[in-house]
Amino acid sequence: MEDKPRYSRISDILQLLVLMQAKPLGVTIQDIQHEFDVSRRTAERMRESITNIFPQIDEIESNDRVKHWGFTGGYLNEIIVFTPEELANLEKLKEKQHFADKAKLLDSTINKIKALSRKSYNKIENVLEILLQTEGYAVHQMPKHNIDADVLVVIREAMKENKKITATYNNKHKTLSPYGLIYGEKIYLIAREEEKGPDPYNYLLHKFKDVKLTQQSFDKGDFNLKEFSEKSFGVYQGHVQEVKLQFTKEAADEVLSYHFHPTQKMKQNEDGTVTVKFKASGDYEILWHLFRWGDCVKILAPVSLKNKYIAMLEDVVKKQKEK
Repeated sequence: MEDKPRYSRISDILQLLVLMQAKPLGVTIQDIQHEFDVSRRTAERMRESITNIFPQIDEIESNDRVKHWGFTGGYLNEIIVFTPEELANLEKLKEKQHFADKAKLLDSTINKIKALSRKSYNKIENVLEILLQTEGYAVHQMPKHNIDADVLVVIREAMKENKKITATYNNKHKTLSPYGLIYGEKIYLIAREEEKGPDPYNYLLHKFKDVKLTQQSFDKGDFNLKEFSEKSFGVYQGHVQEVKLQFTKEAADEVLSYHFHPTQKMKQNEDGTVTVKFKASGDYEILWHLFRWGDCVKILAPVSLKNKYIAMLEDVVKKQKEK
């Protein structure tokens, strides 16, 4: 018997897994010898390798006093075992604001995982329950828009098939070519509307009603959702400009651990302040974000952005003084 190349040995291990699944009583060392034309020592190494990698494989009792190894649950898919932490993370995603609209889909996914892993799931159910009770997301009280799950189903189907949709948006009938979804503080559909020209635009998902799938196909060409979203701060598109901000030394620690934009560059100055630079479009989304930093931030550039911010703050003060 000649030594087999590495790829052949891997193939044998995979075939042995299938063999263990096929035989209700598992396989013996003699079975492995016969099936793969190997010595007893090699057969024992194969069995040892596979049981070390996949602890789900059990030693099965039999009446012939010969040891058998196989899947007592009878399922090859039990090679893959989900941990309590992995299942808990999926359960917790349903509670996050940005995933609330996917609750039904996540429920379906979790149930399928439990079905596929029912033997191992019984062992981790108590641990899972503890994790779910002791971990949480501080988003339950955050205001958010309700998203119609049926709207999402139609839009996702349209994106998968490159089909146009018809819908009512802001009380206007529209025909759109849906390119993708962007999740931020709000959820946006990126879509092209022929009447507006060749460029895609952002549409607030919660404003869609009566969405229907058409049989009209569209070609989105070389559109790339990641590249599209990286040009903007948040989801708003416009003229890309270099933004330069300065944060106070009191906010330095938090700023240095913060991700503002993929193009950002940070520098902590000698006086403890932090300068942040990035290139992006979407003035108003930038300004609304800066608003939460209060008096800890100053806009250094561009001047046009700084003037918009001053006007916004003046308007806020004026509104608050009104009786």
